[in-house]
Amino acid sequence: MKLNKRLLFICIAIPLIVGVIAGLITRNSMELFAMVERPPLAPPAWLFPVAWTILYTLMGVSSYIILTADASQDEINKAMKLYAYQLVVNFLWPTFFFNFEWYFFSFLWLIFLWVLVFLMIKSFYEINKVAAYLNVPYIVWMTFAGYLNAGIWLLNR
Repeated sequence: MKLNKRLLFICIAIPLIVGVIAGLITRNSMELFAMVERPPLAPPAWLFPVAWTILYTLMGVSSYIILTADASQDEINKAMKLYAYQLVVNFLWPTFFFNFEWYFFSFLWLIFLWVLVFLMIKSFYEINKVAAYLNVPYIVWMTFAGYLNAGIWLLNR
């Protein structure tokens, strides 16, 4: 199969742009993160943009693999709907957490996101295993984010 560089670029750009916009909306987030009581193992603030850049890039590559896969259009559409839903839910989480400081609600929202990511990975796996595996770091990071979110909620009530 021939690589469609334009489509690959668009697929990678979409989650990165979502991340940049979320970052702009929550631009003071790392200041808040530094001020709240954090659980053990909380990483330094600089790690978050690095991790998210990698995760969004992997998401984009995996979406490209799904869009160009040799699968039925129904399967691809189902997988890409889950991808889009989780991207929207992902986009909203930082606003709830950082802008509104709704730590408990954010934790519940993160659980919802985790389920969507799990379902997306499962759907991707049925089409292309590599596309699914590219999102394993994402769900691992979401699990760690859940620990951090729950810890911050419990320590800052």
